[in-house]
Amino acid sequence: MELKKDSNAVSIDMLLIVHSEKRHAAQGAHSDRQADPGAPPQRRGGLQGVGNGIRRWQKLERNDLRGNLVEKQHAQQTQVITSYDNQGTQLTVEVHPQDAMPQLLKKFSLAKRLQGDKNGNTRARQPGGKDAHAYPWDRSSLKSMPLDLRQFEKLDTYASQVTVKSGLDALVSDLVQEAHSDLERVRAIWIWICHHIEYDIEAAQEKDRQAFKPTTILQTQKTNCDGYAGLFERMCRIAGVQCMTVPGYSKGFGYQPGQSFSGEFDHAWNAVFLEGRWHLVDSTWGSGLVDSTTSKFTFLYNEFYFLTHPALFIEDHFPDNKNWQLLKPPQSLRQFENNMYHKSEFYNKGMLSAHPQTSIIKTVNGKVTVTIESCAPTLFMFMLNGKQEHGLLSLRKNGMKLDVYPPTVGTHKLQIFAKGNSEIYSSVLEYTLKCHYADIDVRLPAELHQPVGPSWFSEQMGITKPSHPEPVIYTSDGRCSVSFSVEEGISVLASLHGDDGPVTEETQRRYIFQLQREKRTELKVQLPHAGKFALKIFVYVMVLENANHNFYSYILKYKVNAQ
Repeated sequence: MELKKDSNAVSIDMLLIVHSEKRHAAQGAHSDRQADPGAPPQRRGGLQGVGNGIRRWQKLERNDLRGNLVEKQHAQQTQVITSYDNQGTQLTVEVHPQDAMPQLLKKFSLAKRLQGDKNGNTRARQPGGKDAHAYPWDRSSLKSMPLDLRQFEKLDTYASQVTVKSGLDALVSDLVQEAHSDLERVRAIWIWICHHIEYDIEAAQEKDRQAFKPTTILQTQKTNCDGYAGLFERMCRIAGVQCMTVPGYSKGFGYQPGQSFSGEFDHAWNAVFLEGRWHLVDSTWGSGLVDSTTSKFTFLYNEFYFLTHPALFIEDHFPDNKNWQLLKPPQSLRQFENNMYHKSEFYNKGMLSAHPQTSIIKTVNGKVTVTIESCAPTLFMFMLNGKQEHGLLSLRKNGMKLDVYPPTVGTHKLQIFAKGNSEIYSSVLEYTLKCHYADIDVRLPAELHQPVGPSWFSEQMGITKPSHPEPVIYTSDGRCSVSFSVEEGISVLASLHGDDGPVTEETQRRYIFQLQREKRTELKVQLPHAGKFALKIFVYVMVLENANHNFYSYILKYKVNAQ
């Protein structure tokens, strides 16, 4: 089939429709066609299953892109040629005049954007070698193509406010009104789905549930992952953009670090063809998340899963066909299972790398050390088995270092959170710790809140050039001295907390003596007894000038060990 494109439309010289039928059935069809040479071939739509439990709909509906294939053409306008081979296969060729367009192609309202291969075949091609991106990620962008998200601001606002007036075709038509390229058409569809379609948790748990039709999704505005992917594919195809649904395994809701994957695929996402290459999107995960405690879905837009760089996408998506990894070389399933899983917020909040690079780590002499590199100063916190205990977290200019001392032998869950540019701490990493030896001599004061030691944050608050750059101070006689430079106008206060609680304010005067020398403050500490203490240093913060709404904020903590 040869397609000819001009500025207004696509014309067709010859339409080939092939029916693979046995000879005896084909002969009956041949007899019917002899009686009515202008009658089109009949085709029925159906539900197509995609291997290992991932289902996607391909039903041909009356108003869909693939429905109403060919209406009757006048006998003088259409010539039908039918032949058979020795295997009983029927080949029917319909020849249309050059100026006449079959009803099939009239359904392509965006015909001038219809993409075909050199043979005129408009079916989306499979990925090849030229689609494979360089591996590993070069840290220059989270996306698989250069993007300036500011260019989408107006389009995103428009697309998120479009409402469903009638069917799918009308919805897509409204969405692409403000789009001027295939990229913008895909973006508009992505934004609409992410802001209007809710994840159906009950449907996701019913393995035998029928695949969602687009009409049903538009009515209920709820679906599961293969419904998201199927809807995204259908809308892109209506908009004239090649799109495929990709089934596979995922490290999503309920995933445990180090788990194995087998049996049915548990997820589906999409690949879109833009600017000569395939790119990956996941509108399910872009729309929101499921709370692990309540099992309820919350709309929470996640930009990360739009045109994600393949080297990052592979961390939580493993496709059934390795070519859809878009990586060279592709990863094996075993590598996917063993590789460290960085959550999307890891990259959204500017993280670059983490060590160790495996999700299951073992203690060495009762200790585990985790480091993170970030592209900018970032606030971190951690939880071991749900509590902020048994660890020393120190901030660095571009990252953090965390020493963890599990209190007991066994398996422990370590979560690391980052604040980034927002006011909310989000989980960015999760490790499983295997502890074969617990160092009971390493006890940390309960009041030693995180982070500890001087950092870019304490400098930001006016405390600079500390005498002790490390978070732990050792003393053999119970005495130590800590000094630092203080910016003009800043007042400093210190408190001491021991193993058995805070030292009272009355007795604290005997244990901490503060000296002010020019622009430098010195704290002379005399510990009341041997043991482990937390030394907290506060700065006086003025919220409003000439107001009483002022307070001390602690910004620097030391662990003091007295033998």
